[in-house]
Amino acid sequence: MADTQREIERKYESEHTALPDLTGIPGVGSVRDKGVAHLDATYYDTTDTRLAAASLTLRRRTGGSDAGWHLKFPVAPGVRDEIRAPLSDDLPESLARLVRSRVRERALHPVVRLRSDRDVRHLLDPAGRLLAEVSVDTVHAERLTGDGGTARWTEIEVELGPDGDPAFLDTVEKKLRAAGVRPSKSASKLARALAETAPAQAAPRPEEAPAPATAPAAAPRQKRRTRAVGSPVTAGDHVLAHVRAQRDALVELDPAVRQDVPDSVHRMRVATRRLRSTFRSYRTVLDREATDPIAADLKWLAGELGLDRDQEVLAARLRTALDDLPGALVHGPIGDRLTAWSEARHSGAHGRLTAVLDSRRHLGLLDALDALLADPPLRKKAAAKPDKVLAKAVRKNLDKLSGLVTRALDLPPGDDRDRALHEARKKTKRTRYAAEAAAPALGGPADDLVTSMKTLQELLGDHQDGVMARKALRELAAVAHAAGENTFTYGVLYGREEHRARTAEAALPDTWTSIGKDLRHWTS
Repeated sequence: MADTQREIERKYESEHTALPDLTGIPGVGSVRDKGVAHLDATYYDTTDTRLAAASLTLRRRTGGSDAGWHLKFPVAPGVRDEIRAPLSDDLPESLARLVRSRVRERALHPVVRLRSDRDVRHLLDPAGRLLAEVSVDTVHAERLTGDGGTARWTEIEVELGPDGDPAFLDTVEKKLRAAGVRPSKSASKLARALAETAPAQAAPRPEEAPAPATAPAAAPRQKRRTRAVGSPVTAGDHVLAHVRAQRDALVELDPAVRQDVPDSVHRMRVATRRLRSTFRSYRTVLDREATDPIAADLKWLAGELGLDRDQEVLAARLRTALDDLPGALVHGPIGDRLTAWSEARHSGAHGRLTAVLDSRRHLGLLDALDALLADPPLRKKAAAKPDKVLAKAVRKNLDKLSGLVTRALDLPPGDDRDRALHEARKKTKRTRYAAEAAAPALGGPADDLVTSMKTLQELLGDHQDGVMARKALRELAAVAHAAGENTFTYGVLYGREEHRARTAEAALPDTWTSIGKDLRHWTS
């Protein structure tokens, strides 16, 4: 079973195998010698070092107090989350799954071996609490693949103690700098080992991964290509930059979704929607013959993510509504039933979602996005300046949204209006996402549109959540009634949801009018 710890540390270059004097550091009551540990770590990666390219490290280490498998994810400079699993001969599946979005179906194998002699000191406060661990590591690195070589170096590492104040690391650094020690140029031992043991004639890694053999054939396209690096210039540059950002979000959020991190499912679902919106809104830039199959898989993934996310939102809404009721209106074991219903639905949905992320279809989707970015299916207008091309696509979405809102407002309250408002909500999201993609090129007007669409989306989203809440309450009440329970409170909650929906509908005309006044740039 794996566990996670936040690691906050700094590394320094040193030509000496002994630590400088650590006494006299403000806040330190004593310095305790913990002796020398002999560490032997083997780092795993793909042949094209995909994990290292993403600043992830996966190792099997013996020696020291934390022998085992360690997987580290970057959080911020000098901050990483380390997920640990017990020592074993084979890579634990719990860790293998957390890197699957990076490696896909490629094999992981040993790439570097690091053997270190670690001379450790503990900096303790006057009460004996660990402030930081300071060590001198004498490292021998050996590349295990290709014609790589070996390297040796000495470095100082300062790791913050549990629940420590990161500002304390600044205090320690002042002491080290005074002794002539300087921050390391490498972010990690693995990064330095890969750089210093690389074959002399190693070819540079391309920015994008090559297209897999099973990638869909690309549609005929313009010979002109947008730049893979640098600031976006053309309409195609801007659209591809947005696609790349959402592809990266899908890959980076995968481990968080697997670990059931709060809000991770929602964020991944939004990334799929942004991608689909980009493909649909900017068909004059990217050839739909190439993007439509990817969009179909994105729709499938969004649906699978929705099973968990929708349940999460609905359960929270019903629980909040129940908590807001006066005690006199609560009859029967409705709280227990809501809890059991929520936990059972979430557990089943999350288990299914993990299987989806391991599926060939999902991994193939990620490969297809890589292939599209490596060889984008650009159309003629991709080479044009972004202002007219992107603005026209945004305006087209906004015009369609206006028609949907007008139609919904003309309908009487009821199921037809509920469905019409739901369609308007979906178009609101698409308009917002199209404006987000265009914002770096169009500036203020696009930013204003994004803000307005968020306001409208919140109103329409609350209305749709109410529709789903009333459906769930009917189902729960039927089950409670069959079990002989009092269903009075279900009816009270249902009535409140109806009132909330009508209030939202009544507010929509004024909200839409107000938004219209702020969007003259798009309607003139």
